Amino acid sequence: MELEEEYNHIQESLRSKIDLTDHFLKQNIKRVSGVDLAYWAEKDKEYAVCCIVTMDYQTKEVLEIKALPDKIEVPYLAGYLSFRELPLIRKTFALLEKETDIVLFDGNGVLHYRNMGIATHAAFYLQKPTIGVAKSYLKVDHVDFSMPEDKPGAYTDILVNRKVYGRALRTQKGVKPIFVSCGNFISLDTATEIVLSLVEEGSRQPLPTRFADIETKKYRKNWNG
Repeated sequence: MELEEEYNHIQESLRSKIDLTDHFLKQNIKRVSGVDLAYWAEKDKEYAVCCIVTMDYQTKEVLEIKALPDKIEVPYLAGYLSFRELPLIRKTFALLEKETDIVLFDGNGVLHYRNMGIATHAAFYLQKPTIGVAKSYLKVDHVDFSMPEDKPGAYTDILVNRKVYGRALRTQKGVKPIFVSCGNFISLDTATEIVLSLVEEGSRQPLPTRFADIETKKYRKNWNG
């Protein structure tokens, strides 16, 4: 319980510093990165690999892939996943050789109990605009989302206590929506526009996090093998 209280205090102290305005010009975006982690157990120890895939924003060419495995020391606590993942994310981010402009996370941003999902929390350390892109819905204060129309680009806002926490976004016809939320240093409209611009036919996820997810599974298999 003491650890939970410490983490809660840190998140609440950062919460007031969240800035959901664009800290960049959209026409200046050159590179975007996707971040994901995959876990496995080995000899009663828990490990993870973090993969970061950097792409050219215009051409969608993969420019760089960095992957780093490490032992996970922080126990899992619901709502405090960022404390578990941030150390490895920061180490992997430090390996990047190419400057990136926007970072997308396979997880949530302000769509979180204390508006402090991994995308938001990480932004304070990476000092980059961040976007949370989750494949499953995190219910905050028992609030459900409304299903968007079944057409690409349709979305419904997720309101919690009359505040917009994120969007249920349909990226392809006939597929489940994804859940987009601001991380930090970006507006929700811009985050939505960027995510949609990075979706290609055949996948409901934006390319950077989709490729990062594929890479984590590949590297996990190799290291765990």
